[in-house]
Amino acid sequence: MRTNPALKLCTPDWLPASVARHAAVPEMLPVGAPGKVGVLDLRFETSGGRTELTGHYQAAPLHIPRPLYPDPEQPGMPSVLLMSSGGGVLQGDRYRTDVDCGPGTSLHVTTQTATRLYRMEQDYATQLVGITAAPGSYVEYLPETTIPFANSRFYQRTTVTADPESTVVLGEKLMAGRLARGERHAYTAYCTDLEVRTPDGRLLFADPVRLVPDECGVAGPGVMSGFGVMASLYVVTGAKPAQQVADTMHEALAGTGLLGGSSVLPHEAGAWARLFGDRSPEVEAAFFQTWDAVRWLLLGGPAPDRRG
Repeated sequence: MRTNPALKLCTPDWLPASVARHAAVPEMLPVGAPGKVGVLDLRFETSGGRTELTGHYQAAPLHIPRPLYPDPEQPGMPSVLLMSSGGGVLQGDRYRTDVDCGPGTSLHVTTQTATRLYRMEQDYATQLVGITAAPGSYVEYLPETTIPFANSRFYQRTTVTADPESTVVLGEKLMAGRLARGERHAYTAYCTDLEVRTPDGRLLFADPVRLVPDECGVAGPGVMSGFGVMASLYVVTGAKPAQQVADTMHEALAGTGLLGGSSVLPHEAGAWARLFGDRSPEVEAAFFQTWDAVRWLLLGGPAPDRRG
């Protein structure tokens, strides 16, 4: 079989040992087969007073529909919906999404639905996400919840290059499994790395997550305890003092009744918050409330209700 030229681009140059040890050749579609290497390469620039999609490459199963402008508070900000025709992530999948935001752009990116990591008997799945924010840009990358099914093995690396005069709002939500089916931490390995750097390559901060139930308990202190859902919100910005951003998120979380907290990021790069809950609806509501508070602080208006 011919080698897929995009495979190298979509393959991480490093894997946690907890994921790499499961490397194998799937008996069904092998790594690199058609439909197993998903690519999205998106470029945004300002035009006519609003942000426009000016560069677009996609390879199945990843794709996007036409960007929409649904937020009356931010009429020049497109909302981009990341979609997958596969319906979920399977063993041997290698995905990559790159979003390049030019000077002065504003952009909201989310996913069509929750990301489902299906059972994997051979090999593993990976996803690379790259976000570049130029001076004066405002970028939100807020995907829906990730749900790792029993025996799934997954690694994701998110790399953000943020200009000091940009703002990047990142969100992550993780469910402990298919809770309604009684699955809780039945996945084999869920590992992620978030790295945020300046344009010259200086590391501002990193946040690794290593959830490997067979190697180390994931339901105790310092990890997910007994909660079913974990959510994180990172606000990388110089538009407001880092402590003010952290206090804003703290006040929003205090009214939710959930366990959570916020703090300043290293190098005064902004602030971040993490919260835990038993069920997805209550975490979704608290996450929205925190994001909404950040929107009011940075943009002077509310976050849009994405359920509409």
